[in-house]
Amino acid sequence: MELKAEFTTEPFRGEGEPPEHAVRANEAALEAGLSTDFGPLGTAVRGEPQALLDALPAIARAALEGGATRLTLQLTTGADIPAASAAPSALERLIREVEAQLGARLAELDRPGKQRAVRLLEERGAFAIRKSVVTVAEALGVTRFTVYNYLNRSS
Repeated sequence: MELKAEFTTEPFRGEGEPPEHAVRANEAALEAGLSTDFGPLGTAVRGEPQALLDALPAIARAALEGGATRLTLQLTTGADIPAASAAPSALERLIREVEAQLGARLAELDRPGKQRAVRLLEERGAFAIRKSVVTVAEALGVTRFTVYNYLNRSS
């Protein structure tokens, strides 16, 4: 059985490098030998239940020592952990639709164009799809952190 922990650390600081508290929490998870999917607003960690549970205090401590003022944690076990799904194909369709609407591949757009693309994708529900920020960031040629920043500006 596998266990998954998703945690977010705050405060969120906007564009630029990920906050120190998020980086430190991710490093603590990696040092514990866990598999991570790092993002500036959230990190997913997977591993054997005992290893993951044993690592949680170090992850929390690292985040707090890095300046986090809040740490939110969600644990998911076994069958409730979603497997890779067909969702990326739905997301890819949404990306292609936005590219057609804007007349260029997302990576070729200037900054205002990329911001508009993120708004259009958000309006179409793209960010409700699991791991969509990673895919959109790759299509835009930017970091996940930048996509989160664009999303925060559009709200």
